[in-house]
Amino acid sequence: MNPRMRILVEFALAMGLLVPVALAQKPPAPAPAPPTPPSHPATPTPSSTPPGQPREDLVMFLLGRVATDDGTPVPHDMLVERVCNASVRQQVYATSRGDFSMELGSMTDSYLDASGTRSPQYGQASKVPGTGISRLELINCELRATASGFHSSVISLVDLTPVSSSMDVGAIVVHRATKVKGMTLSAAPYKAPRDARRAYEKGLEAERNGRLADARQYFEKAVEIYPKYANAWFQLGAVLQNLAQKESARTAYTHATTIDSKFLPPYLSLASMAYEAEDWTQVLNLTNQVLDLDPLKYANVTGYILDLDPQDYAKAYFYNSAANYKLNKMEDAEKSGLNAERLDVRPRFPQLHLLLAEIFARKNNYATAISELTIYLELAPHAKNADQVRERLARLEKLNGPVSSSEKNDQK
Repeated sequence: MNPRMRILVEFALAMGLLVPVALAQKPPAPAPAPPTPPSHPATPTPSSTPPGQPREDLVMFLLGRVATDDGTPVPHDMLVERVCNASVRQQVYATSRGDFSMELGSMTDSYLDASGTRSPQYGQASKVPGTGISRLELINCELRATASGFHSSVISLVDLTPVSSSMDVGAIVVHRATKVKGMTLSAAPYKAPRDARRAYEKGLEAERNGRLADARQYFEKAVEIYPKYANAWFQLGAVLQNLAQKESARTAYTHATTIDSKFLPPYLSLASMAYEAEDWTQVLNLTNQVLDLDPLKYANVTGYILDLDPQDYAKAYFYNSAANYKLNKMEDAEKSGLNAERLDVRPRFPQLHLLLAEIFARKNNYATAISELTIYLELAPHAKNADQVRERLARLEKLNGPVSSSEKNDQK
């Protein structure tokens, strides 16, 4: 081998030995980043849990049941209320078996106003649906049940322990109210056959949802199955009255009173229809039938009271007072009017104060009449007759003379 060839071979061997060493010293190439799918930005999914709030501290459902103390079935309209800091926060209906489930943090979790409807100020849900409520928010809350003719026990939520995301509150026991004389509720719902009760309950549900035509069919089916179903006849009358079928409604109400003379709601509905027709003798007869079973008639009540009886005695006394006034029976009109005023603590009948003002003005008791007109204007400042009432008030103040003037000076 010549010298030049030897040099080339030695050079090739040297290069072959150096390449593995160079490759071993070279750092590995970084792994390529995973591709990001187009039109899908890599942003984290928001969590429904409030920041810093552990999921285990959230309560999503309150579960329980309503039971009567005497073992009778739970009324169809039994309402379960969650009350927090003396305000009704949520309402749900119990099933026919008494069970109820209340979802917390949902769209139904909102404040209610005094009339039982959602207040425009608080009508929006404060939470995203399904997120639940912190146990701390339930510390000042309690559950109670409400239905006509029943008093409820109260369950405080402060000491109850949730299981998972739900809390079993146990049983809310309700006690049937009793009256001094007779009873104002009909026992028919507990004697009616199952098919009749089922049709009746479907009718109530349809009526609550504004489906009056369907409600009418269900109630008619209930009374067809069980003709002595006084409650169904009464509800049928109410639906017919809302459908502007007054004569048919009057017939249904009257049928209910014939079946059960101590079942009072239809008497009041008939009195209301007679009041609208200005049939004062009929109003007086019907309201006397209702008031004959009210304890106020047999007790000397002087203050404002809250009657827990399901029957609306405030309205009955108001109608009775108006009928007596129209029939020129001033003493009876005054007595019934004052009883209505003691019962109407919400109040719901501003016109009651107009009636009392006229009664006291007829007796030349101008100071009390002025007071009643003032109350009316406070309750209904924008009523259509407000200007006329103010003129009437000014005339009575002149008749009242120096007494009214001195009172105004004292107020200044």
